[in-house]
Amino acid sequence: MAGKPPKIPGTPAALEPQLAEPTTPVDPPEAKPDQQAPAGVTATGNPVDVDGARAQSGAFLTTAQGARLTDTDHSLKAGPRGPILLQDHHFREKITHFDHERIPERVVHARGAAAHGVFKANGAATTVTKAGFLKKGAETPVFVRFSTVLGSRGSADAVRDTRGFATKFYTEEGTFDLVGNNIPVFFIQDAIKFPDIIHAGKPHPDREIPQAQSAHDTFWDFVSLHTEATAHTMWNMSDRGIPRSYRMMEGFGVHTFRLINDAGETSLVKFHWKPRLGVHSLVWEEAQMINGFDPDYHRRDLADAIEAGAYPEWDLGVQVFPDTPEQTFEGIDLLDPTKIVPEELAPVQIIGTMVLNANPTNFFAETEQVAFHPGHLVSGIDVTDDPLLQGRLFSYLDTQLTRLGGPNFGQIPINRPHAPVNDMLRDGFHQHAVHKGVAPYKPNSLDGGCPFFAGADEDAFIDFPVELPAAQKERAAARSFDDHYSQVRQFYRSLSEVEKAHVAEAYTFELGKCYEQTIKERQLQILANIDADLCATVAAGLGLEAPAPTIELVDPAPSPALSQVGKTWPVQGRIIGIVADDTSDLGEVEAAVQAIDGADCVPLVIAPHGGKLGGTVPISRTFLTARSVEFDAVLFASPALDPRARILADETLRHHKAVAAWGDGLAMFEGVAAPGVVSATGPADAVSAVLELLGTHRVWERTAM
Repeated sequence: MAGKPPKIPGTPAALEPQLAEPTTPVDPPEAKPDQQAPAGVTATGNPVDVDGARAQSGAFLTTAQGARLTDTDHSLKAGPRGPILLQDHHFREKITHFDHERIPERVVHARGAAAHGVFKANGAATTVTKAGFLKKGAETPVFVRFSTVLGSRGSADAVRDTRGFATKFYTEEGTFDLVGNNIPVFFIQDAIKFPDIIHAGKPHPDREIPQAQSAHDTFWDFVSLHTEATAHTMWNMSDRGIPRSYRMMEGFGVHTFRLINDAGETSLVKFHWKPRLGVHSLVWEEAQMINGFDPDYHRRDLADAIEAGAYPEWDLGVQVFPDTPEQTFEGIDLLDPTKIVPEELAPVQIIGTMVLNANPTNFFAETEQVAFHPGHLVSGIDVTDDPLLQGRLFSYLDTQLTRLGGPNFGQIPINRPHAPVNDMLRDGFHQHAVHKGVAPYKPNSLDGGCPFFAGADEDAFIDFPVELPAAQKERAAARSFDDHYSQVRQFYRSLSEVEKAHVAEAYTFELGKCYEQTIKERQLQILANIDADLCATVAAGLGLEAPAPTIELVDPAPSPALSQVGKTWPVQGRIIGIVADDTSDLGEVEAAVQAIDGADCVPLVIAPHGGKLGGTVPISRTFLTARSVEFDAVLFASPALDPRARILADETLRHHKAVAAWGDGLAMFEGVAAPGVVSATGPADAVSAVLELLGTHRVWERTAM
C-alpha cells in the first residue's frame, strides 16, 4: 500500500492474538494506548505511584488470596463422574464472586459511556469566581459520563431521550461535579415530582414495555396533565432528542448557580458546554435502524473517535446575570428549571476548553462506579434556591448508599478526590483508608487539634450568606413558575422549517403509539397553545380535529441560537464509507482512503467480501456487516451490483447524507439529480466535495427520496 495506513479504530486488545491458545506464561498485558485508568491517589487523596498497581499482577492464575492454581476447568469431584465436593474452595470462591458481580443499576441514567480528559481554563471567569480551576492556564483532569435517562443498562443508545452530560473536575481544591443534560430545561420545577415523571416515563409496570421510550400512554398521560413538562417535552421531540453523537451534543448545567469572586461579589450563572464539532442529530428512521443494527452506536462512536485520535472538544461557557434579590433576568425567573435565558439576551462567555483524550481501562470500575453529586462544590461556586436543584442535593447522595454499597463510595478509585482529604468520617462498608490518630472529632487535643478549620484565604468552601425575605412555610411555587407556554412557542418558532417538520413527525409518532384517544386529545390542546400549524399537522396525522388555543398566543422574538441548522462546522472524526469491489481501480481507492485520513476523518472500505482488495487495500466492512447508518457520507468507486449496495445508497440519499461517485461508480446514481449527490472526476474531487458538504452535517435541501 502507498502512504501511511490510516488508524482504523476498534482493536479489541493491546496484544495481537495467536492462532493457538498461548501456553508460555507472560505478564498481564498493558492497557491499550487509548485507555487511561483513574489517577493514582489513595482514599484520602494522597498521590501514589500506582502505574499498573491496581491491575492484576503475575503471570500465573491464582485464587483471590494469591495461591497459584493448576486448573480452573474442572471442579473437585469424587471421581471423574462423581458429585462435586464441598471441599472445593476454588469452585466456591469463583462462583460466589461471579454470583455477586452485578450491582444495582442507576434508577435513571443507567446506560452510559464515559471518557477521561483535561479541562484548561482561559481565565475569563476570574472576574466572577475565585475557583482555582478556572484561573488562567489551570489544567484539571476530568471524567465525563454521557447517558440516556429512561432506559436500562441493556437498552439501545439512539432512542429518543434526554442525554446526561456529567463532568467530574478533579480540582486541587476538591472535586467539582457539573451534573447536567443535553437539554437546558427539565420536565419538572420541583424535585418532589421527580418520582412521578420517571414512573410515568419508565416501561409500564405490568408488562415492562416499552423499553427506553416515551412513546406510550403513561408518559403522555403525565405530561399532558402536568403542563410544566411542556418545555422539556418540546425539546425532546426536536432533533435534540436523537443526537448524532455524544461528540456533537451540547451540555447544560440546567440550574442557575451562584459564583463568588475574590472580592466577595456574587453573580448568578448558567453553565453551557459548546461542542467544537457543532450540534448535530440523527433523523428518526436512521435512529430506529441504528437501535436494531448497532444498539451500542453512541458508545462505539465515542470510544472509536478517541482511539483514532479524533479527540472530542467542548468549550465551557457561562451566561452571567446580576445577583438581585428577585433572582430574575429580563422577566425570566432564574430559579425555574423549565426556563432558559436566550443567548441573544445573555451571550455565553467561554471560560475554558475540555478535551476527552482517553477511554476507560475498565467499564465497570470507572463508568459504572463513578458517582456524581451536584453538592460536590468548590470554593467560589455555590447553589441557588432552585427547588429542583435543592432536591437533587439530597437525592444524588442518597442513591449511592444502595447502589455502591455504603457511605464510602467516594473512596472508589474513579471517585477519589485529587486533593487532601481529612474528613473525620470513619469506618463503614468498604473502608479503604487506614486512618491514624485517635480523635476523629472536634474539638480535640489528643491529635493536637487536627484537623483544623480553613479560612477563606485558604480556599475554604463557604456557603454564601444569602439574605432571605420574611416568609411562611407552605407547599407552593412562585407565580412566576406558572407560564408553561411562552418559551415553548419561542423555541418552536426559532427552528428551521426542516426542524419544525421533524418536531411534528415526532409528536405524531409518539402520540400515535398511545392507546387512549383522551390522552391524544389532551396533548393536542397543549400543542394548540404553542402553535396552530404544529397542532394542525399532528392532529391530521392522528386523524383528529385540531382544537383552538385556550390562551392568547403572543409572537416572541426568535432565538437563532436554538436552531441546529444553518452553520458550518469542523468535520474531524466523521466516518466516510468507500464502496468498492475487485473491479475497482485500487490506486484510486487507496487515494480516497489517504485523502479521507489526511482530513482527520475515518475511511472505511466496504466490499462484497472481507480481507483485502487485490491483496493490498484492507476492507473494513462487507455488504453483510455494513449499513448506511454507520456513515456520515459514502463514496462509490464501483457500481457494486450487490442489492445490499443499492439499499445502502438509497438509505444514504433518504437520510440527507452526502454521496459522491466517480468512474464506474457513477452508474449507482444514473438519472439522480439532487443536491449533495456529486458526480466527481476522481477520488480527490469526490473526497473534497463530500468534506465540504459534511460541514453542514446533512444536505437538507434534498427532498425525501
